[in-house]
Amino acid sequence: MVAIGIDLGGTKIQGVATKGDEVVGEAKVATPTGGVEAVVEAIVTCVARLDAPASAPVGVGAAGVVDTETGTLLQAPNLAGFDGPVPFGPLLAEALDTRVTVDNDANVAVLAEHLMGAGRGSNDLLGVWVGTGIGGGLILDGCLRRGPGGGAGEIGHMALVGTTRVCTCGMVGHLEAIAGRAAMEAEARRRHAAGTPTLMVELAGDKRMKSSVFAKALDAGDAVVSELLDEAVVALGTVIASAATLVDLDRVVVGGGLAEKLGPSFVGRIEQAVRSRLFVPTSPLRVLPASLGDLAGALGAARLSDL
Repeated sequence: MVAIGIDLGGTKIQGVATKGDEVVGEAKVATPTGGVEAVVEAIVTCVARLDAPASAPVGVGAAGVVDTETGTLLQAPNLAGFDGPVPFGPLLAEALDTRVTVDNDANVAVLAEHLMGAGRGSNDLLGVWVGTGIGGGLILDGCLRRGPGGGAGEIGHMALVGTTRVCTCGMVGHLEAIAGRAAMEAEARRRHAAGTPTLMVELAGDKRMKSSVFAKALDAGDAVVSELLDEAVVALGTVIASAATLVDLDRVVVGGGLAEKLGPSFVGRIEQAVRSRLFVPTSPLRVLPASLGDLAGALGAARLSDL
């Protein structure tokens, strides 16, 4: 059976049509900024370009808090015009005239890595996505764990002791406030303005610092990016080790735009930081780079109809 997966991001909508593990169609459109109706229309366009059967079920992964029972986006801060709860699943199902399932983007990405990527063979798996922020998804006993409030696996919003940096969610001391790309950019610009020059600001100018800026500055030996990434590795290692100890994980996959750009050596450093903090030093836990890249979210979303 053909299934459709949609990864709904703040800047692009990635779609795939799949038959089992095989990708039989891909399409991509820009995410409009005109609100809910415009996004629904854009997804309809994306689905049409996949040339899949009209009855194919559609799964959607979206950044934010999702009520998976009703398909409601409770919070979607990265989507313009999505203010307050939006019954997105029902709206899209009506527009497409097919079954639609909606879940969190990190959840569907870890589901894909579990079924067909670097997490295959693991029944107790944490996915960590290091990009603009820090996303997370959790597989326990072979099943996607959402939790009663829909927030299971949200490792980016676990708290660390000893930091006063404010997270994008408004709370203090979260992992995302230290290891998210946007948070590190803000800290780099603060240091630059305070008199500590950094190549990061020179490369980015007044534009958003992409992951490539971090990689180029690191290759050039920039002290500020080195310090920020050192702090990020320690923070990630601390929180991942805590999560691994709590539920006895056997694998962690690390993906996201920044992690992919910095490469396997960055993930290796995270693994060392995790292992040095594990309660059981003989734990079989492995920390691996995610293997599905940009398609992870869409591939996982396509499998939602199987759950």
